[in-house]
Amino acid sequence: MLKKQEKKYFNNQNNAKKNSFQDQKRIVGKRLSFAASEAYKLLRTNLMFSMADEGKCKVIGVTSALQGEGKSTTSINTAYTLAETGKKVLLIEGDMRLPVAAKLLQLKTELGLSHVLAGICEPKDAISVSVALKNLNVLAAGEIPPNPSELLTSERMKSLITGLSEIYDYIIIDLPPITVVSDGLAISDLLSGMIIVVRQDYCDQRSLAETMRQMEFLNVKVLGFVMNCSEVSKKSYKKYGKGYGYGYGYSYSYSQKYKEMLDKVESNSNN
Repeated sequence: MLKKQEKKYFNNQNNAKKNSFQDQKRIVGKRLSFAASEAYKLLRTNLMFSMADEGKCKVIGVTSALQGEGKSTTSINTAYTLAETGKKVLLIEGDMRLPVAAKLLQLKTELGLSHVLAGICEPKDAISVSVALKNLNVLAAGEIPPNPSELLTSERMKSLITGLSEIYDYIIIDLPPITVVSDGLAISDLLSGMIIVVRQDYCDQRSLAETMRQMEFLNVKVLGFVMNCSEVSKKSYKKYGKGYGYGYGYSYSYSQKYKEMLDKVESNSNN
């Protein structure tokens, strides 16, 4: 049975602004408007100062209360602006149920996070270099697995983040929405902090309050909020972040190809 939050989302999704995939691609990286670019630079500055006392590598999760609030584009642009400073940045597509970040970045890779966590391949074989910046790497979600939550809470995930932290200055993890699935909170103990994306005139107060309640219960450090699809003064900029929402339902089915690859690994380990 679907949760109340899921039902509410499915009922409301037709009322949300829907944007084509081409529209989404125009709001990442170099395609950003001047206003949005400046907003992300401000976010970058705030992150760098708020985490000045953290260790060498800062592991930042990006999530939202509901699906369609723009967390994936926020993850990409946050990683991009951090990489612009010369820092070595890794973007991990931690939303293995409905991954879109790799597609928005036009990455063509067959291997990803699900393959690494299942022991199908090594991290170095799955990490791609972004065409936008050489010091921005991307670990795509890979084939959709049947057990995303279990993979994210596995010892392999913990070891993966520990190992990658020795290589990168920042690790940005795009996580699923909090009120829909528990994946994002499952790895909260691996994060330096969490960014919550809130889409204006879309996210309701109850869903956001429930998200904050769960964050507080698990003692997750909230680094701040990113207001998406918000309008600013006409004297400065016309609009910031127009059209970030995706407007699709949060359901998924895992890949048969992934299952076949996993069966092959298990078969080899038993021989």
